[in-house]
Amino acid sequence: MPLRFKFDPNALNVVAGGQSTIDIPKLNFKTLDEVTAFIKSYGFDLKNENETEKLWYYHRRALVLLTEKLGFNLSEIPTVLADRKQLEDLRKLLLFASSSSPEETELQKWSCALLRTMHVFVHTENDLFASFSEEIQKQILSPFQASVYHDGTSGKTLLKRAQESEVTGDALPLLGFEVKPFKTSSSAVIKLLAKPDALAMNVFDKLGVRFITNNMFDTFRVIRFLVEENLISFPHIIPDQSSNNLYPVDLFMSACEKMESQKRLLSDEEVEIIFSQHLEENKDSASFLRKENFFSGSDYKFIKFICRKLIRIEQEKQGFTFFYPYEVQIMDQKNHQKILSGPSQHLAYKERQKQGARKRLFPLNADL
Repeated sequence: MPLRFKFDPNALNVVAGGQSTIDIPKLNFKTLDEVTAFIKSYGFDLKNENETEKLWYYHRRALVLLTEKLGFNLSEIPTVLADRKQLEDLRKLLLFASSSSPEETELQKWSCALLRTMHVFVHTENDLFASFSEEIQKQILSPFQASVYHDGTSGKTLLKRAQESEVTGDALPLLGFEVKPFKTSSSAVIKLLAKPDALAMNVFDKLGVRFITNNMFDTFRVIRFLVEENLISFPHIIPDQSSNNLYPVDLFMSACEKMESQKRLLSDEEVEIIFSQHLEENKDSASFLRKENFFSGSDYKFIKFICRKLIRIEQEKQGFTFFYPYEVQIMDQKNHQKILSGPSQHLAYKERQKQGARKRLFPLNADL
């Protein structure tokens, strides 16, 4: 009868309260048998030596991330948790993480931090990219790379249509084209720890490309090119992942209509002036699209979207397909220069992420 109204509040908050597992303050295990059953439900059978070794591998990865990436000293971590020989049994981590004893406060705190990190590694390293990275990169990146032409004589970079064997006057000049190095497991784990609303399956920017244009107008011309040349399929865009704090689409379209009605050839400088004036005239109604990111500086202005590509894996008997996401960023020269020298510089961005991850690993220690 006493058990009728007894619930595990942490499990209940995750299942029915919308809380992330990473954010629960402690676990609620009493015996090693309970832990064994939980780990099996989680996906690992401890009777299988290979699966046990895999968990020890994630334990090592977590220690390396904490000490080499997030800046914690190994001496801060209780030796019984860091040394495999002393810990002996990984199940003890979950028992320590469940402890309410004042004498085991440090063990409880660091066990939770290790388990949080291990959990994110498990999800990050068991996705489709881990198994098919080469095919995914080839099928997503090759079409973009085939449409970017680097002129060795002039040093110019151009977007050209696939069916054109030679570059014509219709080619779109670029200041740069970059293939984003795919996000490593450590980078993905830090990002997932830093952002409470992020999920491993929703790390959409593991792979991507960036176009750098001469001006704002050309950023929209790149979009038009990508759509018309079928380098992206716009029905596969993930709507809530798009950002555009460069120029609102509705104002861009109305400015284009205004310029088209003039029936004369406008120089690039005149076009930029008209766009700038149009935005100023309508600034009170201007609506920018920006997916909130606490780690990016406010000067980081660009167009970004996440598209999905249907990847085909050919196998001996029967192939299979799946959608995989990738990021496309487009920005003009002015804003690209800002991120190279301003507060949105990549290293500063990464440092803000690391601080966010450190605080989330130890939610009761805000000074970390």
